[in-house]
Amino acid sequence: MTTRDIFETMDYGPAPESAAEALAWIATHGPAFGHFIDGSFTAPGETFATKNPATGAELAQITQGTAEDVDASVAAATKAFPKWSRLSCHARAKHLYALARLLQKHARLFAVLETLDNGKPIREARDIDIPLAQRHFYHHAGLAQLRDAELPGHAPIGVCGQVIPWNFPLLMLAWKIAPALAAGNTVVLKPAEYTSLTALLFAHICREAGLPKGVVNIVTGDGSTGEAIVTHPGTAKIAFTGSTAVGRRIREQTAGMGKSLTLELGGKSPYIIFEDADIDSAIEGLVDAIWFNQGQVCCAGSRLLVQEGIAEDLHTRLKARMAKLRLGDPLDKCIDIGALVDPVQHQAISAMVDANTDGDTYRAPIALPDQGCFYAPTLITGLSPASPLMQEEIFGPVLVSTTFRTPSEAVEIANNTRYGLAATLWTENLNLALDIAPKLAAGVVWVNATNLFDAAAPFGGLRESGFGREGGWEGLAVYLKPTAKTRPIKPIAPIPAPAAAPEAPGLDRTAKLYIGGKQARPDGGYSTPIWSRRGALLGHVGIGNRKDIRNAVEAARGAGAWAKASGHNRAQVLYYIAENLSARAGEFATRLGDLTACQPARARAEVETAIERLFSYGAWADKMDGRIANVPIRGVAMAMREPLGVIGALAPDDAPLLGAVSLIAPAIAMGNRVILVPSAAYPLAATDLYQVLDTSDVPGGVVNIVTGAPQELGQTLATHADVDALWSFAGGIDAARLEAASAGNLKRTWVNTAAPDWSGPEAEGRVFLDQATEVRTIWVPYGA
Repeated sequence: MTTRDIFETMDYGPAPESAAEALAWIATHGPAFGHFIDGSFTAPGETFATKNPATGAELAQITQGTAEDVDASVAAATKAFPKWSRLSCHARAKHLYALARLLQKHARLFAVLETLDNGKPIREARDIDIPLAQRHFYHHAGLAQLRDAELPGHAPIGVCGQVIPWNFPLLMLAWKIAPALAAGNTVVLKPAEYTSLTALLFAHICREAGLPKGVVNIVTGDGSTGEAIVTHPGTAKIAFTGSTAVGRRIREQTAGMGKSLTLELGGKSPYIIFEDADIDSAIEGLVDAIWFNQGQVCCAGSRLLVQEGIAEDLHTRLKARMAKLRLGDPLDKCIDIGALVDPVQHQAISAMVDANTDGDTYRAPIALPDQGCFYAPTLITGLSPASPLMQEEIFGPVLVSTTFRTPSEAVEIANNTRYGLAATLWTENLNLALDIAPKLAAGVVWVNATNLFDAAAPFGGLRESGFGREGGWEGLAVYLKPTAKTRPIKPIAPIPAPAAAPEAPGLDRTAKLYIGGKQARPDGGYSTPIWSRRGALLGHVGIGNRKDIRNAVEAARGAGAWAKASGHNRAQVLYYIAENLSARAGEFATRLGDLTACQPARARAEVETAIERLFSYGAWADKMDGRIANVPIRGVAMAMREPLGVIGALAPDDAPLLGAVSLIAPAIAMGNRVILVPSAAYPLAATDLYQVLDTSDVPGGVVNIVTGAPQELGQTLATHADVDALWSFAGGIDAARLEAASAGNLKRTWVNTAAPDWSGPEAEGRVFLDQATEVRTIWVPYGA
């Protein structure tokens, strides 16, 4: 081809990147690799091949980790933890800074090795993955320096087990290891079996950086190795990125083990284009959204939603753009699309697309190499929102599309999924963008942009896309725990009926359930007597069942407007509750004395603390601010605090009124709706709140109270698909059963076996507010 030909056709000539140095590194340090444990590489054990997906050629042999290998790595991390966690913040910051500098010094080697092992285009590895990994270590060096000053009252959790996927091997490693080390934890990390090489290269730079032995340990292997890390009794926290199916399994496996858990799982992210959008810009964004990394991205914009008036024009332009995408050798710097990670992934994508009979399928007319795991960019139009390919994650270079008419319909279709990881919208109308963005059920929303990431901006999902955040202060916080003292939760048995015949009671009083702002008889028709310690019958309470929980959840869902109420309005309601409780303080104190036989002074103190706590959360209702993350673009990344939705809460026995208020108040202050299961021993302390709520302008359904057995009702709440979170401070609870049951829709759980002193300052504030909220990050670029 002559220079004249190039100028006339504008074709790209080949620009190959040499793999010589990366292959030499493999040969020098391998080609069979052991694990990195306690600062040294082990001798290779039983191995498997890791291959270049673009050619099928073997790159190296990787050791299959065993349970004994995991034991050794956890032991090394456990031994290193006390000294590492006691280092000054500055000392840890210097170590992270050294890792960041070494990532820069070896940037080209990391980029080429990543492309060889993963199949992604070299320009993506060179220009996106590796710089972002460096950015994470730089940013977290700063967070490490500031940890104690900005997050007092917190301590590192311990040994962190981390399991990462194959789509962004080094970047996911940085997302996990950097915050863990910055917080003061030690790490046992398992890279994906397909893509272990850059993790092993990172192990080498840990030695170059002088990182203390045992602080970072890397164990390679398949899913069984990851399972051994997840279930190991020595790991205090598990951080996992991968499929929703595996995340659900991890939730079940760790149930009842007391491990902190963060899950960043699958997605089926909507890419919404309104009719006033700059179509060409939206299409360029779409290329990045779905064909970046061959579509093997959890937050890929894989569902295209186009407003009807521009659909035909947009699809025509999109097909023309697809035809110009360059697919081939990932080491060629002019390539847009590389190879899929493995033949197994290629077969899975092909099977899903070939099984589809809906809509129209367009495959870009691009020549595929004769060898390697290559798949042509594909567009499937004319699908309905319920089509399997619109609902299931394909995890490949396949875009599926449907249309909408109005903005409200766009939101409805976008949210019609079990996932909630990310969303993109394109419009030239700023008012429309800011109206739609908060309505999308997604942890991250990009406006007129896509796939923006930064170490300062929290990233993570909702629904079955997981829970927890990575990046920023929010991502650091999940690697810390409060240092406030707690005590084991011990169940208190209800007072049995007296042996002697009780005194004749006055007028009978049966406390009903409280659902949708009204008192309701229990569906089962059963009730149980509540006795005082002196043998007096204080009343009866209904025994709630599964149907009562169902009714309460329906009422809570129907009160969704509470989440949209202003913080000021929610504060007013909390102040009203406090005011009306104060007016009846003597009555409530007497009730507590009758129920628990505590001294009058203690009963009065519990009521007064409950009133004060309501005031505290009234104060917080309009002050739990989000923040603007300082990201390195011309734009803002708004990290907004938002309610979880419907929270089921099992109240404690040892402070029957104050404990109930301490759970209800932070939840509703942040805009959630609550289904409270009161103390089984002293339920009348909570049912007496009905009239207080009725006279305090609490909308029906915002607070629901169902009395009965906490384990049975908690189990129903845990399995209910329309409950978004479950809290438990009840005694005698089987935490394993509750947490395992929550895996169905991967709801957030806060199941406690120890509790603070409910009358102390540690029983209110940020810890509870953090549990009542999730962060949504909205990216809005501006300027140039």
